[in-house]
Amino acid sequence: MKHVIVSIAIAIIPCLCFSNTKNSKQAKSANEFLNSIGVNSSISRRGESLEKTLECVKYLGIRWFRTGYEGNIPVEDLVYIYKNSGTKSCYGLLSGGTDINRLIENSRKLAAEGALLAIEGNNEPNNWGVIYNEEQGGRDKSWIPIAKLQRDLYQAVKNDSVLKDYPVFSICENGAETDNVGLQFLTIPEGANTIMPAGTQYADYANVHNYISHPSWDNGALHDNQSWLSASPSKECPVDGLYGNYGKTWLKGYQGYSEEELKTLPKVTTETGTTINEGVSEEQQACLFMNLYLSQFKQGWSYTALYLLRDRSDEDGNQTFGFYNTDYTPRKGAITFHNLTTILNDNGTMETPGKLCYNIPEQPETVHDLLLQKSDGSFNLVIWGENYTGGADTINVDFNKKYNNIKIYNPMIGTDAVQTLSKEKSINLVLTNHPIIIEIKK
Repeated sequence: MKHVIVSIAIAIIPCLCFSNTKNSKQAKSANEFLNSIGVNSSISRRGESLEKTLECVKYLGIRWFRTGYEGNIPVEDLVYIYKNSGTKSCYGLLSGGTDINRLIENSRKLAAEGALLAIEGNNEPNNWGVIYNEEQGGRDKSWIPIAKLQRDLYQAVKNDSVLKDYPVFSICENGAETDNVGLQFLTIPEGANTIMPAGTQYADYANVHNYISHPSWDNGALHDNQSWLSASPSKECPVDGLYGNYGKTWLKGYQGYSEEELKTLPKVTTETGTTINEGVSEEQQACLFMNLYLSQFKQGWSYTALYLLRDRSDEDGNQTFGFYNTDYTPRKGAITFHNLTTILNDNGTMETPGKLCYNIPEQPETVHDLLLQKSDGSFNLVIWGENYTGGADTINVDFNKKYNNIKIYNPMIGTDAVQTLSKEKSINLVLTNHPIIIEIKK
């Protein structure tokens, strides 16, 4: 695999871009991006070790877990992880769960310790049906029980004095609705002609499992722009994405939000990723892991959880998804992701990120950029290529003036700068399939 080749690099002074310049770009908080990074894990169950889980999330820079009461993970273990790493939990009903009281009770315990991120509905009711109020629902049966369960969960959270301000994530795989109960909406609007009445509230965030490798996309083959297209909120997404679950449901074609509305719809991904397989090497997986988090954040996903922290040791069929093998040896994906989050590391907050003037002339469709700013005022311009089938893109990054104190990082190599430059006005880069970071300080 070809690594990024850096010919010239440049650094930029924070907030010194002219606001009326057409190439002025608004930065996002680096801390906000880091806070979006989550992972699925059984923490201390299913053969996983609490201390190893803690070690892994600290190394990777993981800010939140997707978890729940399925598997009987002790709440005390989630609190322990939070107190020793700052990693919060999204706590959910998960597969087949219906016990709202138990969910509320444990969520309150997490909230009391500052360890709660959000509350989630059912996991994939198309695969895991429920019995709620003595009614069977989900799978190929009516989804009315699923709708009532999610409605009641939402009301229980919003009526709770401790939990009312925490976000509720919807169920996932609502594109599999067998009847039009309106789960393709966060709140059912007037005129939707759904079985459940208009005004029914389900969630604050849409929830999707947009795995970047999916059988529906050339049987899971590797493509250029793999993670970028998988993160797309529009119908151009070739996998099980936002449009097929909240735009026009993939099973029955029930109408939800318009493509324009989907762009700004609050949304999260609670599962995504890819295995190492005949078409995806360990090194390619490492690139895809970094690029998927960047692509998701750039396209408006507030939170993204990779499946999986560590490979399952108690089931078949879910091997090589993880950052780690079953014996906790790190894959290439863990090492390079550690490098990425270490380079971007920031725990501070800033009221309003600044702007930076830059331009990528004739930017190829396989090159993407994300401007971040740290709480110390420095900019981190992340540029990544998505050429997974071979080839490379040569680009220039042009600025409005010359700057000093510039560093360029390549997370495929390590955490130290690969080049330090000053008094340059343009950067020439050759990009293949992973990110590079241009750090710009005063």
